Amino acid sequence: MKKLLIAIHTVLISSLCLLTPLAAAQPLQIKPLAEKKVAELPAGSLFWRIENFTALAQAQAAAGPLSLVAESAGKVWLFTLGPAGGSSAGAVKVAEFGPIPRVTAPQYLLRINEASGPPGSVTPVHTHPGSEAFFVLAGEQSIRSPHGVMKVKVGQPEAGHGADMPMQVSSSGSTDLHSLVMFVVDATRPFSSPATFP
Repeated sequence: MKKLLIAIHTVLISSLCLLTPLAAAQPLQIKPLAEKKVAELPAGSLFWRIENFTALAQAQAAAGPLSLVAESAGKVWLFTLGPAGGSSAGAVKVAEFGPIPRVTAPQYLLRINEASGPPGSVTPVHTHPGSEAFFVLAGEQSIRSPHGVMKVKVGQPEAGHGADMPMQVSSSGSTDLHSLVMFVVDATRPFSSPATFP
């Protein structure tokens, strides 16, 4: 009986040790960098193109109707949504990836967020009314959804899930996370809503 009680006690203490970091996890820091509303999206498959410029004015001059300009990590970025294979004059192409899950809406919001935090920092479970895509500059980002966990490493962009998918994003590497997150969502709905996993 004593051995059984010791075993149960050991299991309970181990379980508490595993749960404590999750309960005490600090929130992932999310900062909006740029956004715009657009009336329509181009037909066909959609891709995000990420480019760097040496000056903010150059990126702003090269921006099209489906482009967003942002500054992050000491660089000037141009994010353009559209068909694959495009390029901007004077830009250094960093990545192009997709296809991005489409959403049908009366109006669209394009948005770039910056996510940062130490290992273990996490967002609440939430949904967006459209797609979310990820480009990690430092650390590692994990996206938990009902389909499993997607890990995004430095320099390997990933197109996320489509609209209304419950997700939880975390800094899952051994160093601080710094990532850029691209959204195409229904502008007539709340940008983010609390959710639970089924």
